[in-house]
Amino acid sequence: MIDTRVSPPFIGDEFTMLTNWLEWHRATLAVKCAGLTDDQLRLRSVPPSAMSLLGLVRHMAHVERGWFRRVLNGEDIPKLWDKDRDNDADFNEADTASVEDAFATWRSEIEHARVISAAKPLDAFGDRNGQDCTHRWILVHMIEEYARHNGHADLLRERIDGATGE
Repeated sequence: MIDTRVSPPFIGDEFTMLTNWLEWHRATLAVKCAGLTDDQLRLRSVPPSAMSLLGLVRHMAHVERGWFRRVLNGEDIPKLWDKDRDNDADFNEADTASVEDAFATWRSEIEHARVISAAKPLDAFGDRNGQDCTHRWILVHMIEEYARHNGHADLLRERIDGATGE
């Protein structure tokens, strides 16, 4: 695995720290997926779980879209992967999903999130199902979401080819 991540700074203002940690975790998922074939990216963890690295990429694209575009920016856009029909479609349909499209969508949603985040103060409010939610909370949640799933990604990658690492 080639690791191109940039470590977050030890000193910085709150926005810098939060966004740099989020970027580090985004890059961590990319590192865990790097150099694998489509079939390897689709490999499931253990039954009955539908989790795979490709499923995680699809899931995180959905999460980025939901929190930044739908909640924080108030965009009226559909969920990805037909999740209104199947809430776990990001994982359940990974066997037939296009790897290229999944990664392109994930990168696109990250770019949208970066633009939205850069334009909003940490105290900006978004609406999540009628409840106020701050930009600050969303950033912390996204770090937590990636950290949890990067742990899954680490185990999946180790199972695929033995590669480990932070």
